[in-house]
Amino acid sequence: MVAVRRAIAPLLLTGALLLTGCAEDTPAAPAAASTTTRTATPTTVTPSSTPSSSPSSSSSAVTPPVAPAAGKVVVLDPGHNGENDSHPAEINRLVPAGRGQTKPCNTTGTATNAGYTEHAFTFDVAQRVGKALAAKGIRVVHTRQNDTGVGPCVDRRAAIGNAANADAVVSIHADGSTAAGANGFHVAYSSPPLNAAQGEPSTRLARTLRDTMRASGFSSANYIGSDGLAPRPDLAGLNLSTRPAALVECGNMRDATEAARMASADGRQRFAAAIAAAIEAYLAS
Repeated sequence: MVAVRRAIAPLLLTGALLLTGCAEDTPAAPAAASTTTRTATPTTVTPSSTPSSSPSSSSSAVTPPVAPAAGKVVVLDPGHNGENDSHPAEINRLVPAGRGQTKPCNTTGTATNAGYTEHAFTFDVAQRVGKALAAKGIRVVHTRQNDTGVGPCVDRRAAIGNAANADAVVSIHADGSTAAGANGFHVAYSSPPLNAAQGEPSTRLARTLRDTMRASGFSSANYIGSDGLAPRPDLAGLNLSTRPAALVECGNMRDATEAARMASADGRQRFAAAIAAAIEAYLAS
């Protein structure tokens, strides 16, 4: 998130595509015309039931142990969306961002130098995380159901987590820093906290994500935050949350090594496995 984030710049209106860094750092001026934002409908992944086999006459039925996280609710928020760059009026519209501030509805996100987009990366990883969690009996709600829509706005993303009474909300992003040698992941959380959920629960979620990412072989960022954590007062999705929430910047898409990892299916599966394991560990703690 070191790179300046912008909603779509005026260049977009002349046909030039500008990809900015992830998330919401710097508000852009609202477009002259505003339209009603088409918010994505959140989708829920219902845990699938496991077929039971009939015990033989010589054995008794065995009830499998219930996973500690079974029955919990997790909201997954993949950053940005595939059509944001085509709807500047919609994503430049200012919305509440917490702490008395406003921000653009959403941004385009960033991309690798080869053109693999952040919105495609975050959507794919979130789908993988959701499937892993649902298999453990966790109810999963996604803030967007495809990668071909617009938004939803950052305040709406927070509202989805609040309405679901989520036990954890995890936003998935990737950074776009152009600083020389910038690489590694970091985890952001709202600070100073605005409510009880943003206090110990959110910091514990952030630390669990950080620790599990490290244990999974990912290096923490060498250019932002401290020790893999980045307390932030300016991220709307975190400021407006009344549930435990954290945002994972999985790495820097402008770094050649991390870009190759994010663009590969195996790499995305590694990210997803680490995030899912972290969420499970947090819910069980």
